[in-house]
Amino acid sequence: MSTAEHDRPSPGAVGLVLARPARLLGVEPFFMEFIAGIEERLAEHDLSVLLHVVPHHEAEIAAYRRWARGGLTDAVVLVNLTAGDRRPAVLTELGLPAVVAGNWEEPPKLPAVRTDHAAPVREALAHLLELGHRRIARVSGPEDLLHTMARTEALRAGCAEAGVAPVIVAGDYSDESGTRLTEELLRRPEPPTAILYDNDVMAVAGLAAAHALGVEVPGRLSLVAWDDSPMCRLATPPLTTVSMDVHQFGMSVAESVLEVIAGGPVGERWSPAAEYTARATTAPAP
Repeated sequence: MSTAEHDRPSPGAVGLVLARPARLLGVEPFFMEFIAGIEERLAEHDLSVLLHVVPHHEAEIAAYRRWARGGLTDAVVLVNLTAGDRRPAVLTELGLPAVVAGNWEEPPKLPAVRTDHAAPVREALAHLLELGHRRIARVSGPEDLLHTMARTEALRAGCAEAGVAPVIVAGDYSDESGTRLTEELLRRPEPPTAILYDNDVMAVAGLAAAHALGVEVPGRLSLVAWDDSPMCRLATPPLTTVSMDVHQFGMSVAESVLEVIAGGPVGERWSPAAEYTARATTAPAP
């Protein structure tokens, strides 16, 4: 690093780009809680989050290039990794320090706060199997996301051990996809008796869709949401969930970011373990 670069004042910002429809941020609590956790920890060091919402990864990469040219961020938090993701290589090429919120095993190696996606899926599935469910479906998030793939693999493996063939359909985390896919599943000749959703928004929409079709929850259909939130707890009936402490996840990511900015070693961290919370949308299979 040159003397001029060393003397340049810190931008005082940590970049976070979300490649997703902006309207989802207004209804999906996950990222707001995640960002709040990051901000809480960064504020202790006079740093803040520079948030940018874009429609796709190409626009996200363009934002990184602008930030690198302008020296606008001290580091970047990278989320929603996909198979063969180009973004880690681009950030390395640009010299932008980065922390992955999630699991990344491919080169280049980046510091990461990892998440166990398999164990919570196995736990939720075990509860449903114990309740006698054998026709099990899942409304996943986008199929190219690494954490979607990990959850799918865990569900398929657990169902195979139980002699069950799950039905898996891909949504996009929106209420529209939750409604449409739930309706399609429930109109099958042999509809599922249990559905797992990859987020709270799709699950609440699925609950409403079941009600509209006259399918009693949990009498004829059990539902489980990934991500607990007030909308899950206030739903009628309240939704059974699998959820981690998202705020603490954000704080752990911020801790790694601070270590990256300091230029020293970065500790190995995991997101908080997810917990299964049984409420009123799960019951014995009909």
